[in-house]
Amino acid sequence: LKEREDRWFFGGMVVLAANAGGAWSPIGDVTTIMLWIGGQITALNIVSVVVLPSLFCLLVPLLVLTFKMGGSVNRPEEPISLNEQHIEVNTLEQRVVFWLGVSGLLFVPIFKGFTHLPPFMGMLFSLGVLWVVTELMHKDKEQHKKRALSVSGVIRKIDSPSILFFLGILLAVASLQTAGILTDLAHVLDNTFHNIYLVNIFIGLLSSIVDNVPLVAGAMGMYPMSTYPPDATFWELLAYCAGTGGSVLIIGSAAGVAIMGLLKIEFMWYVKNISWLALLGYFAGVGVLYLIG
Repeated sequence: LKEREDRWFFGGMVVLAANAGGAWSPIGDVTTIMLWIGGQITALNIVSVVVLPSLFCLLVPLLVLTFKMGGSVNRPEEPISLNEQHIEVNTLEQRVVFWLGVSGLLFVPIFKGFTHLPPFMGMLFSLGVLWVVTELMHKDKEQHKKRALSVSGVIRKIDSPSILFFLGILLAVASLQTAGILTDLAHVLDNTFHNIYLVNIFIGLLSSIVDNVPLVAGAMGMYPMSTYPPDATFWELLAYCAGTGGSVLIIGSAAGVAIMGLLKIEFMWYVKNISWLALLGYFAGVGVLYLIG
């Protein structure tokens, strides 16, 4: 896209789409993974209940923006050059790795359903299969190409600080839960809002400022399973609100931060042009969830 404004609008919609797309899947977002592993939600239920609200969360802003934007799209005169060494991979190899990766992700909920083992074991099994296949596929290539295309080469690029961040958050939340602070906070929220919809809407909007991982971890500690059993409306709301609320501000989600870095979107531009669309979609999804519930 040639025009900066067009790129920013498309980038903003990508943020909304990425967050809405992850909210309804047990493996689509860190928060839903946490709820799934914790036993608060089950795979089939979260997909069947939250997929429609997530769809509305994206379609409502898209519908509004469709009437607002018009005209033809101008491409830049010269494609942007990537100053990186390109390694040729044939179409068959691309398709094998792609479909094997997608199948491995879809296999994880099935694995948990049949074996009742933690999801990470299913993910490690899928990774092992992908690792073996790629090693056999590239065994005759030059060493530098094998290193770049193998799973071991990809693992070297893992963002270790993020993993340590999540570990630190979970340890901090566990200490607050043990001290009884989260239970007191749950009572304050209940006494203030008197409604699970308002509580979760507040948590979702707060996730646009504070990272949604500690918020969801805190909610899991505040509200025990004895209060809200698995697949209760509270957990479905939490999965949706925490997953999509981060779209309200560009700094509220990993997708937003990534787009901000790639397209150099300005914070105040996002607030003026995208935040109100994100709020429209957010509350539209909550409304659909309310009707379903």
